[in-house]
Amino acid sequence: MKKTLLGLLALTAMTSSPAFAEEVPQAVYDIVPTLESWAADPAIIQAVTAANAEKKTQSMINTMDAEWQNFEGMSGVMTAMMNSDAAKKLLEYEQESGYCSEIFLTDNQGANVAMTVKTSDYWQGDEAKFTEAFKGDGQVFMGPVSYDDSTEAYLVQVSVPVMADGKKAGVLVVGVNLDMLE
Repeated sequence: MKKTLLGLLALTAMTSSPAFAEEVPQAVYDIVPTLESWAADPAIIQAVTAANAEKKTQSMINTMDAEWQNFEGMSGVMTAMMNSDAAKKLLEYEQESGYCSEIFLTDNQGANVAMTVKTSDYWQGDEAKFTEAFKGDGQVFMGPVSYDDSTEAYLVQVSVPVMADGKKAGVLVVGVNLDMLE
């Protein structure tokens, strides 16, 4: 009983905070097939497959994550992730859509592979945007509507599993700007 009450209090606190806006609008659900087609793009699959072949250890990921979060500006690794073929493809999708504020790609451990803007951290593997999209057979996951300080807009992060040879290989995360979508 105590656990349930604490869970309700946490949910109430989350939904009543100023960062929480509203329910995910239908327009976001309507673009899911487009986002799934992006996740199936050969350039995206190739980038994720190559990153997975590196077989990073959790220790390596943790070190990179700490360095990433403490680095001001853009490191060489960050710049490479924004200039790769996969990042160029993501940027193309972002610009064509008119409703994306950010797009980034992770490997099968949740480590960044490519991005259109610098993410706040390198490792997404401990966050729902990765874990929920990567569990089971892979499923689209939508985070809550929230205010993003960096873009100064209300966003929904939509996570789409990237499949390679019928298996989950990574996750494509798209920050959908609700003002630009409607």
